[in-house]
Amino acid sequence: MKRVGFDWVARGSCRHPEIMTMSGGSLCSADFPAHVGIIRHPDAGVLLFDTGYDEAFLRATQRWPERLYRLATPVDFTGAGDWPGWLAANGVAAGDIRGVIVSHFHGDHIAGLHQIPDVPVYCAGAGLESVRRGSRLRRVTQGLLGDLVGPDVEGRARFFEDAPAIALPAAFAPLVEGRDILGDGSLIAVELPGHCQGHWGLALRTGDDRHVLLAADAVWSGKAITACRPPPRITTALLGHTRTYRETLGKLHQAQASNSGLAILPSHCAASAAAFRQDDVV
Repeated sequence: MKRVGFDWVARGSCRHPEIMTMSGGSLCSADFPAHVGIIRHPDAGVLLFDTGYDEAFLRATQRWPERLYRLATPVDFTGAGDWPGWLAANGVAAGDIRGVIVSHFHGDHIAGLHQIPDVPVYCAGAGLESVRRGSRLRRVTQGLLGDLVGPDVEGRARFFEDAPAIALPAAFAPLVEGRDILGDGSLIAVELPGHCQGHWGLALRTGDDRHVLLAADAVWSGKAITACRPPPRITTALLGHTRTYRETLGKLHQAQASNSGLAILPSHCAASAAAFRQDDVV
């Protein structure tokens, strides 16, 4: 795999009970940061993996039934700031961004998509289709906000399903195959089904030779991977498919246990992000 620069930084967060994300979790509300991957490719330039929260999320959830989303997961924009300021704080200018990779189309992953016009959107065709399908109530109960996906996205979309298949390095086993989205083996989209329609992660290799799997919402925390503890059925059945979710979690559990050098980063786990940054320092 070609090496890339990589930073994993939060943009906003939400709160909800831990037990909704992991069986046996606490009934108390916990903070779930929305992480964004800033990828510095040696040839393609800067790409983002997801966008985290944005003020557009509040606009998209002003009316009913979309307001249910905001009530279910209260959002905190502390530390997010305005888009140009947040980018600058992380060493990126808006004009530097050459593409955005969307793991899936839930509002907390794409709220900033409107901030990145006129560049390719790498995503799952099944995920984009789900945003346009069904009633507004049906979509919001599945975490989908159509207002966050402008009509131009279809024209910019580069679908994972259309990219060439490629074998993953042994460091990601038992995950064995992905889609080579840039055609150079550097960024490999990996289907991680179960959470929702069109849910994918991303495999990459950092400049300091670390293998990383961005797991998005295939799991909400590192401890859920270690203990192989899925969310309760009510969560997985509402958003996606319970049996498939649990099969994917089992593969992540095995990958972590089998590959000591592999960093698996769930999008909403502060502890995993902190451990990854600490390893960077060391």
